[in-house]
Amino acid sequence: MGLKDDLERFYEVGEQRREDLSDFIQYGDLGQSLPNEVRVPIKIVDLPEFQYDQRDQGGVGQGDADVGDPVGEPQPQPGDGDEEGEPGDESGEHEYYEMDPEKFAEELDEELGLELDPKGKSVIEEKEGPFKDLTKSGPDSTLDFERMFKKGLKRKLAMDFDEEFLTEVLKVDGVSPDRAFEWARGESIPVSKAWLTETYSDIPENERGEWESIEQVEENVERETVQQQIRREGIGHVPFRREDERYRHPEIIEEKEKNVVVVNIRDVSGSMREKKRELVERTFTPLDWYLQGKYDNAEFVYIAHDAEAWEVERDEFFGIRSGGGTKISSAYELADELLQEFPWSDWNRYVFAAGDSENSSNDTEEGVIPLMEQIPANLHAYVETQPSGNAINATHAEEVERHFGEDSDDVAVTYVTGPEDVTDAIYDILSTEDES
Repeated sequence: MGLKDDLERFYEVGEQRREDLSDFIQYGDLGQSLPNEVRVPIKIVDLPEFQYDQRDQGGVGQGDADVGDPVGEPQPQPGDGDEEGEPGDESGEHEYYEMDPEKFAEELDEELGLELDPKGKSVIEEKEGPFKDLTKSGPDSTLDFERMFKKGLKRKLAMDFDEEFLTEVLKVDGVSPDRAFEWARGESIPVSKAWLTETYSDIPENERGEWESIEQVEENVERETVQQQIRREGIGHVPFRREDERYRHPEIIEEKEKNVVVVNIRDVSGSMREKKRELVERTFTPLDWYLQGKYDNAEFVYIAHDAEAWEVERDEFFGIRSGGGTKISSAYELADELLQEFPWSDWNRYVFAAGDSENSSNDTEEGVIPLMEQIPANLHAYVETQPSGNAINATHAEEVERHFGEDSDDVAVTYVTGPEDVTDAIYDILSTEDES
């Protein structure tokens, strides 16, 4: 194996040593990723290199270099960037481990111990499944012959009997067909009285009274069961009946499309300073990746609000800032309007809101909570981002939690005071949906 192979192997090791997912979510640069491609930095790995020997022994190849300098390291040349001038504004290349949202969701499930099962909504296709359904009519090619044969065989076992043994019973002194029939019923032998009468009439007079008792017959004539007779002679006839016929039909399977619409709401009022905005991004971005990876078709709606609400693009959502006041209900009113395009009967819905819990007087109780109850969704979540702890007037999260209760199965409230709380917040949100 040469140096080139060693280098390639070390690059593979570097890919394996990508940043831990939790660390990446809490402290990594999320901005390097795209909406449909998660780019996780690879931890630095020292690559092997040759160095000059500190012993000065002369010989071919000795040149002007300091002890410990890497072999093959190019020396600065004119025009290589060492001349005077303004520094460049282009970034260097960095190594990343790339994964799609589906892989991200799979690994986050494993890391946080989650397993959210997406719910299918609208039917997109009906297809034929296994032939499990049975009907009384159908084409001959779908006749369930195995079932019919088993029914007939079961009937044969229930109806057949040892004719030779019963013929000997009819030869017992004083036993008439009626007496033989009563005895056979007691022995659970399925013989008809008509068969006994006909067989008795065929017995010659000199053979009648050959046995003194039925017990004598049992002692001297071997009695054969139907199963023994089948083993000896095989099956010559199976009594099929029309009622045994069943025809196989394919089970109709409905394929349901797993659609999801995620409404992300964030407070952009003057109180939402840089640290609070960063915590919103660290919480919402992984949630978007996760749900995009879980569902067949994912749509995202982004709403910013201060005292009023407006729809924005994803790129604007995390960086935007306003100087106005706060009225959270304005965002839910807009969300209710926009969700009309995604009917609850066809779409899974998630409404995620985040802010510092500061809201205008009585708006939470009189505006937000009624709207949360009005908007059907798999899950409503509110993430409070207060790096320094609760402010005196930051009561929105507590009011929502108090109204719906801590154990609500479709409302989650979580608190993020720093990056270290982000993965716990994501777990609280997704585990609430998982349990429901």
